[in-house]
Amino acid sequence: MSNADFQLKGSTITVVVLDIYRYLPDSFSTQLEQKILQAPQFFANSPVLINVGKLVNDGLPVDFRLLIKQCSALGLQPVGFKGASDELASAIADTGLASLPDSSASVRAVSFDAPEPAIQADPEVQVEIKTVVQEKVVQRPSKVITRPVRSGQQVYAEGADLIVLSQVSEGAEVLADGNIHVYGALRGRALAGVYGDTEARIFCQQMDAELVSVAGNFLLSESLDESIRKQSAQVYLQDDTLKVIPL
Repeated sequence: MSNADFQLKGSTITVVVLDIYRYLPDSFSTQLEQKILQAPQFFANSPVLINVGKLVNDGLPVDFRLLIKQCSALGLQPVGFKGASDELASAIADTGLASLPDSSASVRAVSFDAPEPAIQADPEVQVEIKTVVQEKVVQRPSKVITRPVRSGQQVYAEGADLIVLSQVSEGAEVLADGNIHVYGALRGRALAGVYGDTEARIFCQQMDAELVSVAGNFLLSESLDESIRKQSAQVYLQDDTLKVIPL
């Protein structure tokens, strides 16, 4: 038996990325709340990486501590910053959160099929979802799961397609660098092409997902067409828009 008190190892997690283009505290809080209200269960307690690589604030100072408090007050869990310039780095360091270089992860924009609220006519906040993966894998074997993926479980097929020969329960999450096949009910979250493969697809025998995503573009349960719910379906990306059609 090892005497080690701990072990360090790599892991893959799903986080929300918050792209900030400019920061005016009142407007930011209002717009972020509107975005979260589109899918409150999805965003509740979600870890958030704040991307300031595109921030242009017209010379106005940015109170990063206030920004963190605003995110936390809306139920998000900020874990760090990404893409900070030298000018912003010292202010971010004072927050105590991690500051990651812009090249540390692959990020793709998220699109909602749900109607955009009127307040987003002049958007400052773009919510993105991504999975942190360090290397792009060319070969794609298949990872096969023979048992149900239960609530709270996460299965990730790194560099592979994922085949689930049972159901994916509500609250469960399945991810793959390639395609996802679910030979049963898909009730949880399914994220295909998490590194950014826009050709990846999701197939399931019964579509009732909380969320489906291809290459970072995602669609929430509330936006699924009722005609496709509980039917065999496939999900794919076309012209930066997520399509869900019958099989």
